[in-house]
This record gives sequence, C-alpha cells and structure tokens, in this order.
Amino acid sequence: MPRLDRRRALQLLGVGAAGLSLPPALARIAQEGAGAIGKARKDAPNIVLIMPDDQARAALSIYGNQILKTPNMDRVGNEGLRFDQAFVTTSVCAPSRASFLTGLYAHSHGVTSNGEEPGWYEQMGLAHDQITYPILLRQAGYHTAMVGKWHIKSEPTGFDHWAMLRGQGSYFDPEFIVNGAPVKFLGHTDDVIGDQALAYLRQRPKDRPFCLCYQFKAPHGPWEPHPRFYDAFKDVEIPLPSGFGEPQPEDAPIAFSRTTQEIADMGDFFRDNERRKAQVDKNLPEDERLRAVFQAYVKAYYQVLLGVDENVGRVLDYLDQEGLAENTIVVYTSDNGAFLGEHGFYDKRLMLEPSIRVPMLIRWPGHIEAGRVDTDNMVLNIDVAPTFLELAGVEVPDWMQGRSWKPLLENKKADWRDDFLYEWYEYPAVHCARKHHGVRSERWKLIHFWQEPDEWALYDLHNDPGETDNLVEDPQHADTVARLKRRIDTLRAETGDTGEPGEVLPKLEPGKCPA
Repeated sequence: MPRLDRRRALQLLGVGAAGLSLPPALARIAQEGAGAIGKARKDAPNIVLIMPDDQARAALSIYGNQILKTPNMDRVGNEGLRFDQAFVTTSVCAPSRASFLTGLYAHSHGVTSNGEEPGWYEQMGLAHDQITYPILLRQAGYHTAMVGKWHIKSEPTGFDHWAMLRGQGSYFDPEFIVNGAPVKFLGHTDDVIGDQALAYLRQRPKDRPFCLCYQFKAPHGPWEPHPRFYDAFKDVEIPLPSGFGEPQPEDAPIAFSRTTQEIADMGDFFRDNERRKAQVDKNLPEDERLRAVFQAYVKAYYQVLLGVDENVGRVLDYLDQEGLAENTIVVYTSDNGAFLGEHGFYDKRLMLEPSIRVPMLIRWPGHIEAGRVDTDNMVLNIDVAPTFLELAGVEVPDWMQGRSWKPLLENKKADWRDDFLYEWYEYPAVHCARKHHGVRSERWKLIHFWQEPDEWALYDLHNDPGETDNLVEDPQHADTVARLKRRIDTLRAETGDTGEPGEVLPKLEPGKCPA
C-alpha cells in the first residue's frame, strides 16, 4: 500500500477541485467501490463493530446499571476490555458515525450535522472521494459489510454488501436499501437487523477475513419495543436523577435553558405510536405528568435495549459456534451518549457528560486479557478507524486524527492524550443546542458557546461530576480558564479547525428556537 503523505492526505479529504487528484488506485476504490486489491495476511483478524444509536454509557449493566440487565453486551467487556473513559467528539448521529469511519473530527470530514433541518439541507454526507477504514480494509483483502442504521446522507462505500435502514427508519416492518435496491422487511427493526447480520455471516466468502458493521436503530426515539418486552420494568420505579424537576442552576449557561430537549417538553408519550398506545395522560397535573413522562421514557428506552441485547447475543453465539470468536475483534460502542433525565434532559448534543460519554468494550480472545478495565485512558470515536487498521496489519494514514489503541490493548505504557476537543455545529435545528466547542481533560471541562450569546462554562469534574456549579467567573479559577482557553485554540489549530467561530448562522425560522 502506498505511503499516504500530507499531499495525499489533502487529496483523500476531497479537495480535488483545488487541482489535486487522487492516486488512481485509491480513486478507483473510493469512487467505484472496487473489489479487493491486495491479499490479507494469513492471520488477519475478523472485525465486528456493534453500534446502537444513542445508548448512554449508564445503560449497560457492565457500567453499573442495576435495573437494566444487558448480559450479551456485557460479554464483550467481560471477555475483553472495558474502557471507562470513552467519548465522542460530536454527540449526534451523522457527524459521529462519519468520525468512526474516517478517524477525523467533524470539521475535517465535513459532516457537521444530520442535514435534516432547514438551513442544513445542503449538508450532504461524506465526500465521494473520502477514504474510510472499510475502504482500506477492502483494499487489503477483507470482505466488508454494513447492516442496519447508516444515517449518513451519502450511500455506504467500501462495502461488498450493505443492507441499510432507510433514514431514521421505523421500528416495525422497516424499509431497507440492500446493495442499492429497495426492500421491505416484516418484523421489529432490530430483529430484522439481527437477521441480516446472521445472513451475511453465513453467506460471506470463507476464504477472506471479514469486517461487519452491525448497527441498530434502538435506543433512538420513539422507543417502540417489540411486544415481548412490554411488561419489562412494569413494576419498577426508576429513581429520579439528582435535581430532576428543578430549574437550571443560576450560573448555568443560558444555552442550557434555551434548548428544547427538556423532558417536560416531550410529547412522545402523549400520543399513539406505530404499535403502542399513548402511555401518559397529558392532562395530569404538571408535576405528576413530568414524573410520569420520565418513567415512561426510561422504561421504553430500556425495553428497546433488551431487543438489542438479544440480537447482540445471536451474533456472539454464532461466532462461538463457528469457531470464529478466537480471531474476531468485537467492539461494542454507541454513536453518542444520551441524557436519561440528568439536567432534566433527554436526547444528547450538549457537551455534558451523559451526552458525550459512550460505552466502549473490545474483545479479542488470546490478545486481550478477559475482564480488564482501563479506568484512565481517554479513548474517542476517532480512534476506532486507526485501531482497526493497525490491528488488521494495514498502514494507518497519517492524516487520521485519532490514535490506535494497540499499545493500550497490549497494556504497554503509552504517551496518551490528556484531553480532547469537542465540537457542536447544528444550530438552529431540532432541540436548539447552540453552537459550541470545548476541551475536556481528566479533571476540567471548559465549554464555549460562541454565538447568541457568547458565554463560557467551567466544571470541576472531580468535585462536581454532575456539572451543576459553573466556576468560570470564580477568580480562584482564572488561571485554569485562561489555560484551557489556550488549549482549545491549540487543539483547533492541530486539527485544522480554522472556520468557526464567527460564521454566519443559518437563518433562524420564527419560533424555531428560543431567543
């Protein structure tokens, strides 16, 4: 494989219009989805990436949930390694998914929104010539597949087989696009995705290593479980998060109270959905209604995850039964986290811990000691692409901004990151999370909302893990604020972020977001 130097890095990032062109071999793979060029090494591991949509780190029993039991998700970590400090760099579907694929920040790969809102419709998916890890694995001799929720506006590239849920999709009788052709399936969507994953594994070529991206719809809203889970948690009272039902703290950024992602604003449980009737009477007294919506939300969220867990188990069992588990790397993660009532919120987007933290479990028997826990090293969604490539014996392009976990998996001392950059661009749009970026270190988090209005927040994660005490105006922390502001500038410069802040916002539709 040719060395990917800085000039080629620019080519691979879709700047052909500037007079540069892709090397012919890579152009053919990126644009035409050419077949395998090389031959994989004899012992090349298989790779399975399992990704639900919007799963909070707190919504797995391996991370301490005492109500929701996720034995199959837990298997990945219990038989491998659990990362406790795992994060995404943009907490929403399409930008984060593109970061998983490319090893790049959103401002580098260009997918800065879901592209589904007025003012953002022109935001397309990945550039036609953007190189991703599936493309490079395929070039190196892997057979590659994606089944389930894609949710990037460009079609999948670099895959020998793909069965993609159309858009957000429904929870029942979903419409798919399979290798370019529309197909409608019957059943619950996550069961269909499990069926499609197993069909691929059974029918794949047996003379090549495989890479399977196995991606669920749940637990994204509107949280419609299969009826077999309707009675789950029926007699359980979900504990309220600390401060639930109270207004935002006085020193919190105005941006927090101007979002429209408060549980009090949810209408999902007042109306009938695809198969499930309304669960909450909207005429209840306000306080009682708020608590009823919270209970309905979290229980439905947990119920759809029970279906994901079952289907994770089906694939893990298949790998065991076919003798594939020993040489298959399995990673379980999520495209972003989610609020489950913390700060009064649902959804994600904001640079607060429940939103940016994700589960990150990796199993590779014989290479990763079972039951290991990494409590210290911060790993990111942008690390997955370089990790898969290096573990597969494929050269990691030097333009990728993430880092391979290989030294961490081998339990070697590594000069690892001390902090990372977070970025959020999609505003004005659904839920009205205002544009911001920030830096998170082991102890400190500094957030900058740079427009409407310009404001800052500083949180001491050691002493205030719930992020309720904004210290940015405290003179005792002036030096910390100044240092972290410089660090944001440095991280932006290091990753080529030279655009925002200062860019003109899309036109705000009347009534779209609170002023």
